Amino acid sequence: SLKGRVVILDFWTYCCINCLHVLPDLNYLEQEYKDSLTVIGIHSAKFDNEKDTENIRQAILRYNVEHPVVVDVNGNLWQQYAVRAWPTLVVIDPEGYVIRDVAGEGNRTVLDQLIGELIQKHQQKGTMTMEPLRFTLEKQRHPLTNPLAFPGKVLADEFSDRLFIADSGHHRIVVSTLAGEVLNIIGTGEPGLTDGTFAEAQFFTPQGITLDPKNQRLYVADTQNHCLRCIHLETKQVETIAGTGEQSRQIQPHSGLGLQTALNSPWDIEKIDNRLLIAMAGSHQIWEMQLETGEIGTYTGTGAEACLDGSLNEAAFAQPSGITSDGRELYVADSEVSSIRGVGLINNLPVRTICGSGELFEFGDRDGQKSEVRLQHCLGVEYTQNYLWVADTYNHKIKRVDPTTGSCQTLLGNGQAGHRDGQSHEAEFAEPSGVSAIAARLYIADTNNHAIRCVDLGTLEVTTLNLSGY
Repeated sequence: SLKGRVVILDFWTYCCINCLHVLPDLNYLEQEYKDSLTVIGIHSAKFDNEKDTENIRQAILRYNVEHPVVVDVNGNLWQQYAVRAWPTLVVIDPEGYVIRDVAGEGNRTVLDQLIGELIQKHQQKGTMTMEPLRFTLEKQRHPLTNPLAFPGKVLADEFSDRLFIADSGHHRIVVSTLAGEVLNIIGTGEPGLTDGTFAEAQFFTPQGITLDPKNQRLYVADTQNHCLRCIHLETKQVETIAGTGEQSRQIQPHSGLGLQTALNSPWDIEKIDNRLLIAMAGSHQIWEMQLETGEIGTYTGTGAEACLDGSLNEAAFAQPSGITSDGRELYVADSEVSSIRGVGLINNLPVRTICGSGELFEFGDRDGQKSEVRLQHCLGVEYTQNYLWVADTYNHKIKRVDPTTGSCQTLLGNGQAGHRDGQSHEAEFAEPSGVSAIAARLYIADTNNHAIRCVDLGTLEVTTLNLSGY
């Protein structure tokens, strides 16, 4: 039934930042050649959690995938097409022959040219069918009606009684009281890159947020815009402070002025003194921005996707997605190696692996000490009262890590994806991605439940925050 059309098979997995970078290219090509091109996603999982059909459905909704997706649960299609890397795009001509495959990201121009040539060739041969195919999309079957959509990160500020929520799926920031009464909604709710008032501003899947309480500024990692944004809470204005709006292809360490330097999927952000530290997931690095001068650049990470300890110049990371600090070290949820890392901020402290195997594709669910610990694609981390609270995302758990000894203990969640309040291991989460602590409570961005969960740190009782006043 696909004869007469150009077909692209997109071998992807939803944890992979490179796979996510390909989606805008595919969307462009689908719009450009809607009468002659069919894109089919082949979801071939990297982590165990990504083999679950419902989790894949949630990812399709989260990333607004608008083409059919095959669940390649056992990797059969991956093997049949001899795929070796995420992402890989396989091009099939209108007569059903595989004619090209390209691995990695950044291939839009090559594909655009190839598709144009195929259409011209097969129109001349009379083997081209020019009519659009219609599909019922997941977002049409399962429209999101929750107040939040896939919240990625959350930030609690006890002194001002405010909660800042990255409402990532709605492309906006929600500000509420700690009890859940909504105070402000920042952003139109439509994806875009627009500065201005709270009502005018646009974001594109914002993730990490950090607060400057003295100057009443909220800094945002605007992930799919590849930008950093500053929200002036007193004047209710949003401005872009770094990034060009285009994804950087430069992974070698470099620096430049904020608004002249392209970024690569900043995923989390932390203000320390007068600088911002940034988890630059797309280039597998930690970046730094000096707020006084506006200069931004690589702080550590060679750009290789790996887990290498050592000096700031030697170290390597694998899609760092969550950061927090005690002022002495920056603690990193290094998602693709399912490990917690420590990055020195003073006295030339080296980069170290605190817990986890530190190996790509080595993951699991095991408490213990240092390298015997197994996590599964951890995305969030928060330092408070001498401990790290870790959102062990694909295990649907919250764990506590001692950064001194490297010991890790599961404190919340039973490992099943679900939405259930209750005591400690009775509670259930669904891919929690962000954590933030105040003295007595922990707030969790429970991403696939479209909810913020609240934990009493004295009793470990988990409740769901009721947002009101929309």
